[in-house]
Amino acid sequence: MTEDRLQSTTCAQKLKALGEPLRLRIVDCLRAGPMTVSEICEAIETEIVTVSHHLGVLRNASIVERTKNGRFAVYRLSEGTLELAENAKSNDFIDLGCCRIEIPK
Repeated sequence: MTEDRLQSTTCAQKLKALGEPLRLRIVDCLRAGPMTVSEICEAIETEIVTVSHHLGVLRNASIVERTKNGRFAVYRLSEGTLELAENAKSNDFIDLGCCRIEIPK
């Protein structure tokens, strides 16, 4: 049996999580920095129950992390997920480990 250098199972899970347009919008919001669920809801004009569900999927795929701040949950992109471009003309990338997704500025 050959080595799975792509980590295909993990990669497929992450790609599947990003296969929903609303989740991509959430990831795009979190590029600006950590946000509460309410802040994300306001930014993408979506109900809290919907955003919470999609954040759970992104968390299970290790794309976002959650920390508690009092009674609020604060979400951020997982360490190493976002690669910021070195110059203003380049696009940022979401690094999934097996592949990268280019995000336009």
